[in-house]
Amino acid sequence: MLDAILSIVVVIVLIISIYYHIRKRKETGVNGIKSSLSPICFSLIAITNLFAYWFHFRGIISWGLTIVFLILGAYFTKYLLPPEKTDRRR
Repeated sequence: MLDAILSIVVVIVLIISIYYHIRKRKETGVNGIKSSLSPICFSLIAITNLFAYWFHFRGIISWGLTIVFLILGAYFTKYLLPPEKTDRRR
């Protein structure tokens, strides 16, 4: 029972995070795929671990994919846009 609830929660949160990311990119007018590579890699970590859990594929391959996606996601953070500078002197 708990397994199904956790899987449903992960799927719902993953869908919400992808929707939020797409909406924020449209609001800011960002084009290109380079700035999306980091969130894509982090989403692939969740998808890999979810599939590994569902299909009992927990082993060196799922761990290896998780580590690879984590390193790639960290590497591609250099393509993320810098935050807007705000005046905090109030």
